[in-house]
Amino acid sequence: MMALFVAPLRTRLIVPVFTFMAVWGCALSITRYSIPEEMEEGSFVANLATDLGLDVRSLVQRSAKLDVIHSKNYLDINKETGELIIREKIDRESICMTKTTSCFLKMDVILENPIRIFNIELEIMDINDNAPLFRRKTMHLDISEATPPGERFSLTNAVDADVGANSIKTYYLSESKYFNIDIQTGSDGSKYVDLVLSGNLDREEHSVHNLILTAVDGGVPPRSGTASIVINVLDINDNAPLFSQPVYAVNVSENSAAGTVVMTLNATDLDEGTNAQLVYSYTLYTSEKTQEVFSLDPNSGEIKVKGVIDYEESQSFEMHIQAQDRGANPRSGQCKVLLNVTDLNDNYPEVTIKSVKSSLTEDVAVGTLIAVISVRDRDSGGNGEVELSLNQEKTLPFILNKSSEGYFELLVSKPLDRELISKYDITLRVTDKGSPPLAENETITLDILDINDNAPKFPQSFYTIHVVENNLPGALLTSLSAFDPDLNENQYLVYFIMEKEIVNTSMSMLFSINPENGDLYALKTFDYERERDFLFHIEARDSGVPPLSSNVTVHIIILDQNDNTPLIVSPWRAQGSVVEEVIPRSTDKGHLVAKVIAIDADSEQNSRVTYQLLQITDSTLFSLDQYNGEIRTTRMFSYRDPRVQRLVIVAKDNGQPALSATVTIKISTVEHVFSFSETTEVPIEYDFTDLNLYLVIGLGAVSFLLLITILVIIVLKCQKPKPKAIKMPPANRNSVISRNSMISQRSSTIADSTLISSDAYWYSLFLAETRKGKVVVRQPIIPKGAGYFVSSIPRSIGPSETTDSRASTLEGPRRELP
Repeated sequence: MMALFVAPLRTRLIVPVFTFMAVWGCALSITRYSIPEEMEEGSFVANLATDLGLDVRSLVQRSAKLDVIHSKNYLDINKETGELIIREKIDRESICMTKTTSCFLKMDVILENPIRIFNIELEIMDINDNAPLFRRKTMHLDISEATPPGERFSLTNAVDADVGANSIKTYYLSESKYFNIDIQTGSDGSKYVDLVLSGNLDREEHSVHNLILTAVDGGVPPRSGTASIVINVLDINDNAPLFSQPVYAVNVSENSAAGTVVMTLNATDLDEGTNAQLVYSYTLYTSEKTQEVFSLDPNSGEIKVKGVIDYEESQSFEMHIQAQDRGANPRSGQCKVLLNVTDLNDNYPEVTIKSVKSSLTEDVAVGTLIAVISVRDRDSGGNGEVELSLNQEKTLPFILNKSSEGYFELLVSKPLDRELISKYDITLRVTDKGSPPLAENETITLDILDINDNAPKFPQSFYTIHVVENNLPGALLTSLSAFDPDLNENQYLVYFIMEKEIVNTSMSMLFSINPENGDLYALKTFDYERERDFLFHIEARDSGVPPLSSNVTVHIIILDQNDNTPLIVSPWRAQGSVVEEVIPRSTDKGHLVAKVIAIDADSEQNSRVTYQLLQITDSTLFSLDQYNGEIRTTRMFSYRDPRVQRLVIVAKDNGQPALSATVTIKISTVEHVFSFSETTEVPIEYDFTDLNLYLVIGLGAVSFLLLITILVIIVLKCQKPKPKAIKMPPANRNSVISRNSMISQRSSTIADSTLISSDAYWYSLFLAETRKGKVVVRQPIIPKGAGYFVSSIPRSIGPSETTDSRASTLEGPRRELP
């Protein structure tokens, strides 16, 4: 029993093993191809069907497919031709990340029924598609100017993603007499570059060197990349300070004040930093006395007077000065300064104020004594003779009067005005006659006291103030500030409104002014439609003794505000009602239907009313003039137009915001309207269709019979005596008698008692105009309350241009029937 179960099991294991071995044997052979990278999509690689010995037709039958191992599918098989083609551009650097000379793309071609696998290796060959690239575009180096030639400095190398001959081949450096480069090759074939100093650097001659390093690969054509090298030359203390000249000669006056600058030494050092910072000092050859009289600033080299210079004691001084830098190994330079003392008139004249007044009122008399002054000079001869004068004497209202030898009086020479100048600084200048002359100044301060000699003044004599109506009571209108140039109580102002009545109303009931600051307020709300402007006076009065005052005229103009809604006065209608208008359907284009008139109680822009159509049944039938409110027809009525037209018209003013009112006009159209008081012609084109022709023939027959009847009646009436009164028969369907119709006074065509049949009249008019293809309809003007009737002309008859023919039977002067 065990043998029976083992045999089937062994059979099942052997079949898969043989199948796997068959497939493995089919895949042992490898087919290799080589292509350059970056080939275009659809480019031909190889004919797999030929190279693998396959029938092209079997590729489709056996479901041939391409399986790329560990990579993106860059290729595809054309199953119709058996060609291996490029599906997507191949970048060698993205497939083979390491810089190896060989780069393969492995794939399998798999066929089914039976399964067969072909191994394919595609070598991707490098092309020169990458330029050398420096990791740092700019390299900075700091090199001391003391660095010897031959010193080497490492530079950042360039990298090239390509391999082999397409990688970096060499480097070039821009032209320089101080630097060159040394190119070295690494064990992996990469190129390295060092910067080599080839000459002596001098920072004072050339402090910065800018070089360009270029890396070039070996491709065809070659590609290159560049980087900037910025070399800063570091300074060393190789230059000594230098003065502009070895000996300086300077003149100095005796008695020069302490701190007087005699001269400033300026040495230069071509180095930089601390190597160029200089310190000035006296050398051992400078005497102690000279160092006591003059000081030397160690940083600026400024020589100043420190002690007293007396010509009679020393006529000259000699200084030996050195300038030393602050370098690690300091260097120095020297110079000599010779100071010559110049003799001067060194005794100044003196001025003494014996008696003085510190203040005067501005109304003092001319000649008033202000001060008594004495002058003297301790020198002798010409140096002891002195003169006293006033600075800017021509502009001052004062004068000096010599009273005795060495004494002067200061007097008032012109009237004083405190408002022009409230304080005087009178400078007395005393000068001797030495060479050079010495002078001394003495200042007297004189205050001018105020008196009340100036009335308040407003900036302008007339103020126009605009106030918008509906203002709030108590609103600030403006501030009327007067100015008084006086002082203290003479300057304190009080404002008040000068009383004036307008229509039994005092100004103080309408306006209020703050007595202290002149703020003007409105005490009531103004209405432009009732009050347009106000004219009154405001007075400003000071608090002096006696008080002075002035006034100003104030014109208050009330400005209109858009606070009134337009009022529609025509066409008149009751509140909320609709205006009804009746017009014939035969109305011409441009006929005036109605005119809307609105008024606005505001002024100017706020009262300018324009009209607009808010709603309209047919916008093509009527037009509205936005300025005069006239409603006119824009075309003639057609039989399709509704008999009732509804127009909603808005009257809007030009204010901000705009206010408006509306009116609704209901326009009813009728075929014809008659009145014997006045008629107008509306020609109607007649289209003689078959139906219309029958109607005309019927109308003509009836009208002919009625005409014969009327003629008989006229003949009978002419034979009868004229009655004293006319008895009005009742109106019937075929005739119309207006109670307000007029009887012609000059026409003898129709007798006073003649009754006109409407059918006969229309028949005669019809016969006169049908020859032209038109029918003239007499459109009457209907008085209010009068009756009217509508002609029975078919609706298909439309209006046309007006004819010139008019019946004259009813055009003469008329009078009302009793």
